[in-house]
Amino acid sequence: MAAAVLPGDGWAQAGAAPPAAATTGVTVTTNVTTGVTADTKAPVTVADKPEPPPAPCESEDSETITDDPNGGMANESFAAQRVRQRPTPATRIACALRKGRRLGALKIADDFLVDHPHDAQVRFLRAVILGDLSRPAEAATVLESLIEDFPELPEPYNNLAVIRANQGDLGTAEHYLQQAIAAAPNYATARENLGDLYVALAANSYGEALRLGPDNRTVKKKLALARELDGKLHGAP
Repeated sequence: MAAAVLPGDGWAQAGAAPPAAATTGVTVTTNVTTGVTADTKAPVTVADKPEPPPAPCESEDSETITDDPNGGMANESFAAQRVRQRPTPATRIACALRKGRRLGALKIADDFLVDHPHDAQVRFLRAVILGDLSRPAEAATVLESLIEDFPELPEPYNNLAVIRANQGDLGTAEHYLQQAIAAAPNYATARENLGDLYVALAANSYGEALRLGPDNRTVKKKLALARELDGKLHGAP
């Protein structure tokens, strides 16, 4: 499945082994091979403005200098007519992550949320970072809180589905993906993940059917096809 953020090796992120019949092909942002993809892009609430394209990431604490849109006074020096703008917390977090500074990114998020506890974008990014740090339980708690406060945002549902899928709870994962699609019918990532999840569920069900009827050739063929597709979703050779 596809989480809003991370890559890895199948169910390892949640620390749970997948059912013997099959894995899900879910691709979460970090340490996952269930085929479900986590979403790493922070959601934008109705009141928020979309983030501009990220500037060159020299330092997450650096300042960007831009021309004063008002022109400044004629007697001012050239330097005085420049405006220093600090990057947004989301930009600083993205810079830290691009440098591999996950703990630094988490500190930026934590520090910002002390005074801005309701900021949806930074809270979502914090969940992404926690998942990337192999701390899925904490990430899930953040995502559940986001869903409670911002039920209209599809990304938290999607990423929570990825965590549950990698824990082997495919039924709950399906529920959250359906919630993501209900919130945003055009959310392609959730729809892709749901398809991947159904492949995993089919493989599991065929495996159980074959266990109950080991001589059923039709089920054997279906299980082989489901496993083949599941392997392709995982990028298996």
